[in-house]
Amino acid sequence: MNSNSSSPNTAVNAGDANIEHSCDVLIIGSGAAGLSLALSLANYCRIILVSKSDCNEGSTRYAQGGIAAVFDERDSIESHVQDTLEAGAHLCDEDVVRFTAQNAKSAMEWLIEHGVPFDQDNSGDGNNRYHLTREGGHSFRRILHAADATGEALQITLNEAVSQHPNIHIFERYNAIDLIKSEQASNHCKGVYVWNRKRQQVEVIRSRFITLATGGASKVYQYTSNPDIASGDGIAMAWRAGCRVANMEFNQFHPTCLFHPQARNFLISEALRGEGAKLVHADGTPFMEKFDPRKELAPRDVVARAIDYEMKRLGADCMYLDISHKPADFIVKHFPNIYRRCRSLGIDITREPIPVVPAAHYSCGGVMTDINARTDLDNVYAVGEVAYTGLHGANRMASNSLLECVVFARSAAQHILARLDEPTSEEPISPWDESKVTNSDEEVIIQHNWHELRLFMWDYVGIVRTNKRLERAMRRIKLLEQEITEYYSNFRVSNNLLELRNLVTVAELIVRCAMQRAESRGLHYNLDYPERSGSASPSILTPLKSNSTPEPGNLTGGFER
Repeated sequence: MNSNSSSPNTAVNAGDANIEHSCDVLIIGSGAAGLSLALSLANYCRIILVSKSDCNEGSTRYAQGGIAAVFDERDSIESHVQDTLEAGAHLCDEDVVRFTAQNAKSAMEWLIEHGVPFDQDNSGDGNNRYHLTREGGHSFRRILHAADATGEALQITLNEAVSQHPNIHIFERYNAIDLIKSEQASNHCKGVYVWNRKRQQVEVIRSRFITLATGGASKVYQYTSNPDIASGDGIAMAWRAGCRVANMEFNQFHPTCLFHPQARNFLISEALRGEGAKLVHADGTPFMEKFDPRKELAPRDVVARAIDYEMKRLGADCMYLDISHKPADFIVKHFPNIYRRCRSLGIDITREPIPVVPAAHYSCGGVMTDINARTDLDNVYAVGEVAYTGLHGANRMASNSLLECVVFARSAAQHILARLDEPTSEEPISPWDESKVTNSDEEVIIQHNWHELRLFMWDYVGIVRTNKRLERAMRRIKLLEQEITEYYSNFRVSNNLLELRNLVTVAELIVRCAMQRAESRGLHYNLDYPERSGSASPSILTPLKSNSTPEPGNLTGGFER
């Protein structure tokens, strides 16, 4: 926790066991969504910001391309809306898409006010306009960016502002375990159990309002562009507490992750294709024209399936992305981060193509929220990749993700600020009970289950699916749930156990949503249903109603039948 002068309330009992903290707003997650919300609220209330790692780690930091917003006079909000609806395979909520596009420019101006250093285009007309790039699915150049490391610039800038604010208290290296339901009001949460990784103990954070900003769940797959912490924690916690989830079958696989044994998570930004890079075979032959008239600028689901198809057809380990036909100084100026990283691995992108493969990248589904980021629980909000707002539909358009984080963080902040005068409850919270558990004696079980889960999710619930593959995945998930339930019930928690518990829940939600969808649409492609159906509706799962906090071993919460 930082050493700001206005500390949150902390009660300590029985020789440092049973520590309880309290605040007005608890934010779980320290990426673009969590940091933006914290800064929007900080002048008015006490905030605890929980980060599973340190505050500079997370998916935001690795976002390269940029943030979409209409700044060009030739562009329009309507064009941004229509591009998003088209990329989302017309499964988006149009009202939410329009709300996001309408608020995009003001959200970017808010970031600029906080010092995010977007690249500027000094064209000589004295306007000092921002340089805009174009990515797949966009009709115009509308991507604000900071070279090819926009996420890192955003993360560093917001984190600096958050760390200096006296009302924001940062808890680093804490895992959120479960939301604590109220016994007096079934639709309300009193706080959260968290695991202090440094002290190896469970603590309680009591809060009037709780926001999940935990990111996505791409770690459920064997190959991913995400950092290790993207384990679906917020989705699983919300589900166990009684929140609906939607569209979990739509996992975006980024088409171009660097294929190299020393850089398995390094993303090759879509902005390269926006600036003319071509997808080619090993002999330099382009192939995207066979799949879509937009070629390299087709939406990500189309490009990822095309690469996957060509790899399987040719028995190749990877395809290639070639921008070497552009001038070397142009490449180095616009993509310095990618250029340096590839050069460090012996690849000169100014002279040779980049080996690439698809990798799990983004969860388009999540915890259902309204336009103010409210979940089914009265005082619990969800912002960013953890949430299903209706913005992305069946496929997320490039550079709408960081945009969603900032727009909905600001919307949630306004809604929370309007509720700060509501009466608070002093209902007691039971301390974490470890009297019936022991230290683990077989950590290998966790590691084995972890690898098995991620591998069969990649093989059976990946870019291309079938009914039989989904059934096989569900059978294995049920077996894993039994083992993990037993393990969680008998041993003290650890980082790996908590993440595995959440990942197996997320895996079940993904497969159940996929089984509901008897069509192929966007990111969900099922060989048994290769055509798109005439109607478009989200896949919604509803947990069994429960008024209590999940007990150890209750992994999924059950389903309404």
